[in-house]
Amino acid sequence: MRTCIQVTGDGDWDTTVAYVQEAERLGVDVCWVAEAWGSDAVTPLAFLAASTERILLGSGIAQVGTRSAALIAMTALTMQRVSHGRFLLGLGASGPQVMEGLHGVEFAKPRSRLADVLDVLELASAGEKITADSDTLTLPLPGGGGKSLRLSQGSPDVPIPVYIASMSPRMLELTGARAQGWIGTSFIPEGADDAYFAHLRRGAASAGRTLADIDLCQGAEVAFGDDLAAMAAERKAGLAFSLGGMGSADTNFYNQAYGRQGYADVAAEAQRLWVTGDRTGAAAIIPDEMVLGTTLIGPEEHVVARLRAWKDAGINSIRLYPAGDSWDERLATLARALELIEALA
Repeated sequence: MRTCIQVTGDGDWDTTVAYVQEAERLGVDVCWVAEAWGSDAVTPLAFLAASTERILLGSGIAQVGTRSAALIAMTALTMQRVSHGRFLLGLGASGPQVMEGLHGVEFAKPRSRLADVLDVLELASAGEKITADSDTLTLPLPGGGGKSLRLSQGSPDVPIPVYIASMSPRMLELTGARAQGWIGTSFIPEGADDAYFAHLRRGAASAGRTLADIDLCQGAEVAFGDDLAAMAAERKAGLAFSLGGMGSADTNFYNQAYGRQGYADVAAEAQRLWVTGDRTGAAAIIPDEMVLGTTLIGPEEHVVARLRAWKDAGINSIRLYPAGDSWDERLATLARALELIEALA
């Protein structure tokens, strides 16, 4: 499996850069930079391109809807140039809480909007004039003074791999049909086929592809310790936040994803408790097995068994979120995890 880390531009930036550089030295293949409601993804990536030599650099994810389709294409081509071909374009629709609450952009037709971005990126990468005529994008605007333009950068020397962060069935189908990679989350390998892979396969088949044509990239916290029950208990509050707080009461893709993996009743009740203000209760109803299914925590032999389950499920790339109270502790956890993954090969 290809190994990845994920960082943000928040916090002490010099320490973050040193962490990424050490991860590169340890052999990590990809560094994803997150974009939620803190830092943007692209500015840190540009800095890291100048501060590293080998590691691939991906936007994990750039939010569709906060930028025009053409600007996303311009940014992707620029990043591919300044990183000397090491850039991965990770895209996602985010959700109504961030789009409408933070950016003032209506969360409408996210699948069509993302497809428009892919169309524009293809035209821009081919050096073609950029045009669009869909239900979410028209280029150039009719009746005005604009005309179709091609980007002055020209085609990239190295094609830009596109990764889509998706959880809903229709967005997963788009990922299967058009992306080079899938950025997933809320993943339990034992329940992933119906929840994720069936939709990815359906989309891939519609484009004459198979699941083998897609880099399946999943992430999980990794931590080592002997008391598995205590470690699971410590993480229930975070999972309750995903089930109840990552989105609105009507639209929570994380909640829905866990529901499709066999935890519909738990997900629904945790959300109900969360939105009524009982966050302690929301965490308390989450079973240990749910936490352990979606993380890589516990004694070393347990972590190895879970890594093997991820690999057997078909995961090609694994994003590691190493636990630790300091960057040094996180690096030690990361190094240990990398050794275990290498031994699985």
